[in-house]
Amino acid sequence: MTFRNPETNKFDTPLYEHAVRLWTIVLEISVLMAQFPSKEIAKLSYEYRTLGLGYANVGGYLMSSGMSYDSAAGRAVCGALSAIMTAVCYKTSAEMAKELGPFADYKRNSAHMLRVVRNHRRAAHGEATGYEKLSVAPVPLDIASLPQDDFGVRARETWDEALALGEAHGFRNAQVTVVAPTGTIGLVMDCDTTGIEPDFALVKFKKLAGGGYFKIINRAVPEALRTLGYTPAEIGEIEAYAVGHASLANAPAINHASLRTRGFTDEKIKTIEASLASAFDIKFVFNKYSLGADFLRDTLKVPAEKLDDPTFELLSFLGFTKPEIEAANTHVCGAMTLEGAPFLKASTCRCSTAPIRAAASASAISRSRATSA
Repeated sequence: MTFRNPETNKFDTPLYEHAVRLWTIVLEISVLMAQFPSKEIAKLSYEYRTLGLGYANVGGYLMSSGMSYDSAAGRAVCGALSAIMTAVCYKTSAEMAKELGPFADYKRNSAHMLRVVRNHRRAAHGEATGYEKLSVAPVPLDIASLPQDDFGVRARETWDEALALGEAHGFRNAQVTVVAPTGTIGLVMDCDTTGIEPDFALVKFKKLAGGGYFKIINRAVPEALRTLGYTPAEIGEIEAYAVGHASLANAPAINHASLRTRGFTDEKIKTIEASLASAFDIKFVFNKYSLGADFLRDTLKVPAEKLDDPTFELLSFLGFTKPEIEAANTHVCGAMTLEGAPFLKASTCRCSTAPIRAAASASAISRSRATSA
């Protein structure tokens, strides 16, 4: 996301290459500074100088750019960014080998390593055949599906350069990149998604230092909607559908007026309202812990034996139907997904929210488990 221009929705490929080059050098230096759990591992690291440069927030980038994670364009972009990153790493590694020499065991491995680099180059050029000593051919880069011309151009050119320099000087590092989960570091970097995977949920609950929870929508969602041409007002309504309004004031069926007719006082309604902002489900708020056992028993006429029954649901007892409870719950606590939201175009659901679908399923499962618990 650092290399994406939010105004133009363009990816700064030269800047990306510059960052990859710098970090390859940093990681090469770190080989001499690292500590290892055993002598054997330290020896192998020193002799082969394997690096592990990777990326984070691919899902966030695709979503913000209005691309479906599970689409030809999404896969092509991920392939191009991977190709450019690895090629620039090997190109930089070959340049360092020119000055410092290749890794210790390069001579014995050179023929095999150059064969691997040639195969990578063929894939970056989009070739379907010609791979050396592979029983299963890789999926070549889908150049036709790339949204930016320089993605494909630089993927091809950087692999050409990496191979040429490697043939001339060898490589300083036996390995340079890796597809890693980046779970913890992704959170530290404030990424919306971790490594290569899509977002696990569109709506997140953040625990507050002072107690309670704060519910927010993934920042990539409004950015994605802006990229796809939605107006600020439409985006606001779609966000509210996903996150919820955190109030029963204008909710369907279950609202301030309907609660008053069933015996709720203004004080109890205020108590309910104060708990809705961090609620995962409105049923969690309508219980004896928030309203008090005396109020349930004396005012709402709930039988005493029901107060400690874990399966008891107050809203159903008060006469609200399941569809009414679900409608109010969506209004207050949010649908946890964009599908079904007002103003959302069918084309957006089909083409641009594959990460949203996966997240919606995860959110539905989480809500189901929480409700059961």
